[in-house]
Amino acid sequence: MSSSAPGSTSTAEEIVRGVGGPENIESLTHCATRLRFQLHDGGEVDQEGLDALPEVMGTVPQSGDRFQVVIGGAVAGVHTQIMNLPSMAAGGTPRAQSDAEVKAAIRSRARGKWSWLDSFFEYLSDSFRPLMGVLLGASLIIAIASVLDALGVIDFRAEDKSATWVFVDAMWRSVLYFLPIMVAFNAAKKLQIDGWVGAAVMAAVMTPDYMGMIGGGTPGVTCSTNELLGTEQCIATVFGLPMQLNDYGGQVFVPLLMVALLALVYKGLQRVFPANVQLVFVPFLSMLVMIPVTAFLIGPLGIWAGNGLGSGLAWLNGNAPIVFAILIPLLYPFLVPLGLHWPLNALMLQNINALGYDFIQGPMGAWNFACFGATAGVLLLSIRHREAEMRQTATGALAAGLFGGISEPSLYGIHLRFKRIYPRMLVGCLVGGLIVGLLGGVNTSVFAFTSLLTIPVFDPMLTYVIAITAAFVVSMALVYVSDYRTAEQRAEANSSRDAAEAAAAPVAAAQPAAAQTADQPAAERELATVGASAPGASAGAAAGSVASSGASGVPAAGGAASDAVVIAAPVEGRVVPLDEVPDPVFASRALGEGVGIIPADGRILAPADGLLATVAGTGHAFGLLADGGAEVLVHVGIDTVKMDGRGFDVRVEQGQKVAAGDLLAVVDLEAIREAGYDPITLLTIPNTTTFAAVEAVGATEVAAGETVVTARR
Repeated sequence: MSSSAPGSTSTAEEIVRGVGGPENIESLTHCATRLRFQLHDGGEVDQEGLDALPEVMGTVPQSGDRFQVVIGGAVAGVHTQIMNLPSMAAGGTPRAQSDAEVKAAIRSRARGKWSWLDSFFEYLSDSFRPLMGVLLGASLIIAIASVLDALGVIDFRAEDKSATWVFVDAMWRSVLYFLPIMVAFNAAKKLQIDGWVGAAVMAAVMTPDYMGMIGGGTPGVTCSTNELLGTEQCIATVFGLPMQLNDYGGQVFVPLLMVALLALVYKGLQRVFPANVQLVFVPFLSMLVMIPVTAFLIGPLGIWAGNGLGSGLAWLNGNAPIVFAILIPLLYPFLVPLGLHWPLNALMLQNINALGYDFIQGPMGAWNFACFGATAGVLLLSIRHREAEMRQTATGALAAGLFGGISEPSLYGIHLRFKRIYPRMLVGCLVGGLIVGLLGGVNTSVFAFTSLLTIPVFDPMLTYVIAITAAFVVSMALVYVSDYRTAEQRAEANSSRDAAEAAAAPVAAAQPAAAQTADQPAAERELATVGASAPGASAGAAAGSVASSGASGVPAAGGAASDAVVIAAPVEGRVVPLDEVPDPVFASRALGEGVGIIPADGRILAPADGLLATVAGTGHAFGLLADGGAEVLVHVGIDTVKMDGRGFDVRVEQGQKVAAGDLLAVVDLEAIREAGYDPITLLTIPNTTTFAAVEAVGATEVAAGETVVTARR
C-alpha cells in the first residue's frame, strides 16, 4: 500500500503497473475526476490492486479495452505525474497521448455488440465534460445573484439594472451564451480535427452583425409572427436563397450536429491535399463549406430537433408529471457512473433556450440530495463506529456535494464500494421525485448545479426545498439505520477496530509516536496507523505496530528467570487454543499469541502488574502495559461491543495502575448469551514478535490468577 499523497510519482507508478504497465497503454486522457485509459489488452488490468490504492476512489471497466480509474479532484496532478514517468516515454512509442492526439482508431477497436453506442455517448459526454469547471463557476455566480435577489438587494430579472449588475450578469452569461462555441471546440477535438475550426464555424452565426439581422431592419430580411407559437421568425435572403435566422446562444445540438459533419469534410480534405499545404487549405475550405451549411441547414435543423425533444419532455412533464418527476431521479444514479448523464444536461440547456425554463433540474435535485443524504448516513456511522478513514472520505464527499453539487466523490468513493447503499438511496430518490410530481413540478430559468448554494434559482423554491430535504433525510436515515455494511462485515470491522485500538494504545502511553514506528518498514507503519483508527483495517498491522521496550511481566510463582514473562488467566474457566476461537482476527494470531478462556464466572481480573493504557467505554476490552513494557490485551466476548456496555460493570479507569489479580470488571455472562454473543474471553500478547518464544497452555481448566502464557526472550 502506498503512503504517498495523491499525485505523487509512486502513486502514478502503481496506477501504471495496475493497468498492465506502460507497454499496455495506448492512450491516456482525463476528465474532472477520472483517468481514462485506452489499453492494448484490458485483460492485463489488476482491478483489485487498483481498487486497493488509497488514492483510487474506484475503477470502471468499459468495452473495447477502455478502462477508467476514478481519482477525484487530484486527477490532473496524477495525470501529469503519469505522463512524466520515464517509463512512459521509453522507446518513443505513442503510449500516453494528449486529448488532441487520441486516434480515431480507438473507436474502431471497440469490441462488443453495443460499442457504437459507447462511442456515441462518449462523443456527447466528452464534448461537455471539460466544461464542468466553468459551468459550475457560472452556476455559483447565478446562485449568489439569486440569493441577493431573494434578500431584496437587487432585482435579478429587472430590465433597468445598473452597469454593475449588468457586468455581474455578463460573468455567468458568458459561459451559457457562448456555450455553442465551447462545445464545438471540444467536439472537434474529440473527433480528432482542429478544435479552432469547429469553434470558428459556430462563432460565424453568433457575431453581432449576424444577430443584428434578427428583428428586421436589414435589407433582404423579412420577419413574421407565428400565430400558433406566438414567436417571431425572421428569414434572410442570402445568395438568392432563404436562410432562417436563429439566436444560437446557449444551443448545444447545433454544434454537436455541425462538428459531426465537419469531421467528415475536414478529414476528407486532409486526404486530398498534401501535408505541406494542409495548414492553409484544409481549414479554409472547411470553413467555406461548413459555415453556409450550418447557417442554412444544420442550424435550423438543430433548433427544430432540440425544440422537439424539449417539447416531448415538456409534454410528458405536463401530462404525466408524477411519472416524469419519479423517472428522472431514479435514472440518474445509473447514468452518472457510466457518464451517460451529459446528454440530459444538453437537454436542460436546450429547454432553457427553447422554453425559457427547464423542468429536468428540479427532479434531478432529488437524486443529488438523496446521494448526499446517503453519504451523510455513512458519515454518521463512521463517527459512531470510530472509522477514521471513512469519516475523512465521507466528509470530503459531502462537502463537494452540498456546496458544489458534485456527486462523483460520493459515488466512487463510497456508494459503489458498498452495494447496500444503492437500494436505500433509490428510496430517497423516489420520495423526492414523488414530492416534486405531487406538488406540481419545479422549474428553473438557468442552468445550475444542484447544491445548497443554488436553491434560490428553483421555482417554486418551497417545493424544491421540501423535495430535496425529504430525499436527503430518507436516504440518510435508511443508510444509518440499516448500515452500509452487512451484519457480518460490521462485526468483523468493529472487532478488528477494538482489537487494534486496544493493542496500539499501550504503545502510545509508553513511548512517543516517532519511536513506535522508527524501526518499522514504511508499509507496516502505514498499516499500523490505519489499524489503530479505522474499522476493517488489518488487525495484523495493528499488532505489528506495537513495539516493546521491555519484556518483564508478572514474576512466576517461586521466582522465574529474568528473561521469562508469565501472564495469568484474567478469569476462571476452560482454556482453548486460539485456533478454536470463533473470531478470525484472534484465530489468525493477528493480535499475537495467546489463549481463549470460556469463562465460568464474570469476574475479570488484571493478568499482570502494570498500567491500564486502554479501557474500552463499553467495558469489553482492556489494554495493559505490564511493568517493563510487555503488552497484554484482554477482550471479553465476541462482538460484545454491540451491547454498548450493557452487562459490563467496569471497576477501573484508563491510566490507572493495577496489580495482578485486581478486579477490572464484573460481567453478566448470561446477559451476553441472551444477547446472542459468545462470552469467550481472549488474552493475547500483541508484541509477540519481540520474544524468542511465546508458549500458551493447552486445553485445561484454570482458576483466575493461574499462569496461561509464558513468553521467553
